[in-house]
Amino acid sequence: MPPIPGSGLAKGLAVTLRTMTKKTVTAQYPDVQPELPPRTRGVIGLFEENCTVCMLCARECPDWCIYIDSHKETVPAAVPGGRERSRNVLDRFAIDFSLCMYCGICIEVCPFDALFWSPEFEYAETDIHELTHERDKLREWMWTVPEPPALDPHAEEPKEIAAARKAAEKAAAQAEAEARTQEGQQ
Repeated sequence: MPPIPGSGLAKGLAVTLRTMTKKTVTAQYPDVQPELPPRTRGVIGLFEENCTVCMLCARECPDWCIYIDSHKETVPAAVPGGRERSRNVLDRFAIDFSLCMYCGICIEVCPFDALFWSPEFEYAETDIHELTHERDKLREWMWTVPEPPALDPHAEEPKEIAAARKAAEKAAAQAEAEARTQEGQQ
């Protein structure tokens, strides 16, 4: 049976009338910020104190968008008669976000937890050359990184945290004992 002339127009008008009566779902961005899910991937933040300049992130990056410069510095011996050591000092850490494909490989391969996902997503620039962000900007984004999810309440306490807690308790007990002996001497 051939279609009735004008039936397509009637169907189209029916859809239009149906949608006109519904409430709009337009997001009023940037006036109203969207609610982001927890652990949203925005940009990469750098925790510079943990970076040992091992270069794993730059080597594993499929886009080669991480630029790292460093120099070696000699550290004096820790004990008398010991030998001097050398360590890498970070001079430049930059990520070119115009090349980055946000795969997160750099964050996964970092053995020292120096890179993290920040939920910050508003970093547009007018010039593509300004999308290469240096370590100062990456450090600023680090402070927007949310806390990791809480541990399972039935999980065992990590060995590192237990050792740090015991060391802190021991140091507090020693300080208290020294304070008592000083009070007794006066």
